[in-house]
Amino acid sequence: MRLTRYFLPVLKENPAEAQIVSHRLMLRAGMMKQATSGIYSWLPLGFKVLRKLENIVHEEQMRAGHHPMLMPTLQSADLWRESGRYDDYGQEMLRITDRHGRDMLYGPTNEELITDIFRAHVASYKDLPLTLYHIQWKFRDEIRPRFGVMRGREFLMKDGYNFDLTKEDALHAYNRHLVSYLRTYERMGLQAIPMRADSGPIGGDDTHEFLVLAETGESEVFYDAEITELKFGDREIDYSDCAQCQAVLEEFTSRYARTDETHDAALFDAIPEDRRRVARGIEVGQIFYFGTKYSEPMGATVQGPDGKPVPVHMGSHGIGVSRLVGAIIEASHDERGIIWPEGVTPFHVGIVNLKVGDAEADAASEELYAALTAKGLEPLYDDTDERAGGKFATMDLIGLPWRITVGPRGLKNGVVELTSRRTGESEELSPDAAVDRLVQIYAPHMVRGL
Repeated sequence: MRLTRYFLPVLKENPAEAQIVSHRLMLRAGMMKQATSGIYSWLPLGFKVLRKLENIVHEEQMRAGHHPMLMPTLQSADLWRESGRYDDYGQEMLRITDRHGRDMLYGPTNEELITDIFRAHVASYKDLPLTLYHIQWKFRDEIRPRFGVMRGREFLMKDGYNFDLTKEDALHAYNRHLVSYLRTYERMGLQAIPMRADSGPIGGDDTHEFLVLAETGESEVFYDAEITELKFGDREIDYSDCAQCQAVLEEFTSRYARTDETHDAALFDAIPEDRRRVARGIEVGQIFYFGTKYSEPMGATVQGPDGKPVPVHMGSHGIGVSRLVGAIIEASHDERGIIWPEGVTPFHVGIVNLKVGDAEADAASEELYAALTAKGLEPLYDDTDERAGGKFATMDLIGLPWRITVGPRGLKNGVVELTSRRTGESEELSPDAAVDRLVQIYAPHMVRGL
């Protein structure tokens, strides 16, 4: 993509309405525009990041054996009356009446709808276990939407639902989701800590939230510092192996980590003082086991091995995909702008031509663009005639992890400059060597087997 042909409406000044870093930088970097309170249009740069995150979520869900589908945004109120949640959910639910007088709602979540799909098509325990998920827009009518995509009214969410014959099977599904979420967040360059949480209107006794530590987090969190040293890494997990998944759960949840809603001061004080931490966290996902809370009132049963009907055990598992964009920025930025992790960056590298119109600089920039593209990388080529300082400021603002600077002075010596956005360190390399270095850097993010 060439910058002269790209729609990137960057802002030089901080928008007055933006209170936190991610909101401010997303507006300034031309990633989104507010349509109305708590609802945003995703502009090309923001949309590219959103799709990158969505693809990672899909890949890790399918790796775990879960099946993608798509449910509608609008749901019938009748289903929610069956479960008993229609009147209980509160004013966050947007209730609608269609032209025929039928009560509808814009889905804040999908437990009722997925249960209705299940009970219509699954009749035998032989069809279990089953996990279905989708990535779809949700709506919750926040009373004071603020902080951009961190607390909007319309948001993109992955929500998945497992159906199992027994509690033991359903708890294995819970563990399986925890493992897949750890992989998902690490691929995005995030450390998301699983913390014991409150189930809220979803219900159920077993639930963990995944929180990214950030000063602007909406939740106060209490944790043992040892948990921040844990990494899932590249280990291979057999998702059908109950013992392996249980071991990962125990590894990542055995140390104290809780939100303020479930904080236990006595347990926290038992941790050695030098390891006690109190911070702020951003919730980016949550997993629940809630047993037969929905299957019993809605008649979601299967024929068991003895031929008798059995209500299935269920759980739900969510990742806030659009919220993750803001969370990554909150966790990875500096005073100049965003710093994207390599796994989610909208473009892999920016090419800055310092002297557009110079035959040698133009040719070298075009050759770099073609070479990077041929290697499967996606460069953003700044071919504008803006001054060098403005070009560098734009690249820093939008946060591409790497920049190649092409100028007549360096080309006389046969080199270009490769700069890391995160460290600010630069290295002079031949154009071919710069391409090879970037291919090597991005190799772990380009090859993903399911």
